[in-house]
Amino acid sequence: MSGFEQLFPGRLPKLIMFDLDGTLVDSVPDLAAAVDKTLLELGRPAVGIESVRDWIGNGVRVLVRRALANSIDHSGVDEASTDAALAIFMEAYSDSHGLTKVYPGVRETLKWLQKNGVQMALITNKPERFVAPLLDEMKLGRFFRWIVGGDTLPQQKPDPAALFFVMKMANSPGSQSLFVGDSRNDVLAAKAAGVACVALSYGYNHGRPIAEECPALVIDDLRKLIPGCLDLGAEITLPHAQPPSFRESIVVVTRKLWMKVMKALARWRWRA
Repeated sequence: MSGFEQLFPGRLPKLIMFDLDGTLVDSVPDLAAAVDKTLLELGRPAVGIESVRDWIGNGVRVLVRRALANSIDHSGVDEASTDAALAIFMEAYSDSHGLTKVYPGVRETLKWLQKNGVQMALITNKPERFVAPLLDEMKLGRFFRWIVGGDTLPQQKPDPAALFFVMKMANSPGSQSLFVGDSRNDVLAAKAAGVACVALSYGYNHGRPIAEECPALVIDDLRKLIPGCLDLGAEITLPHAQPPSFRESIVVVTRKLWMKVMKALARWRWRA
């Protein structure tokens, strides 16, 4: 029985929202190269890909702070040092995404969902300036009607604001929506939005097994969502909490912010 058959018996979800890094693409090599270049320019030793893999998931500012601290705990890093390092990192990371790869099964799954009329959105903590170029290079952009970057809204995951925003745009309640991610932030955001969460075991979760966060389903290949592809060994857990009503949870966006978001989404991949 597939993931969809387990979570949405007799139907498909109306909307699926995806995380990007660690879910659809393995971007650690490029992020690690940018982090190491930043540190070397600051006269600090490089930290390497394995450390960066454990630090990803809370946006680039936190990633840079963790690199400066050489630890997941970045509380001792001051804002001035962060700003200086972040400027170097943003320039270094914008150079190329040549080391980033799409995970096996991603393109096949997105094509299947598109063919079956499922609306798709991308919600990532990566700054929006990097998202569209990366999706274009990976040939994934055409699948997503809505794209929300880490600075499109004032809040980032694990805050559920982006999920509520996309659900409202898609006219899809939590009971007909799904979030697919790889980290604790993704699971927390989905639970806060009253949405089932499927987690990929191969992603980035600060070195911890994603099953510890109790998503609705843990799989190791995105194709296992599709009917006929889920093996019997997949781990399935069902959340106990009742999702909040959609009406009670709608995100209020000011007119100014609304226009900012609409312009950003149109620029990055608005599709009718």
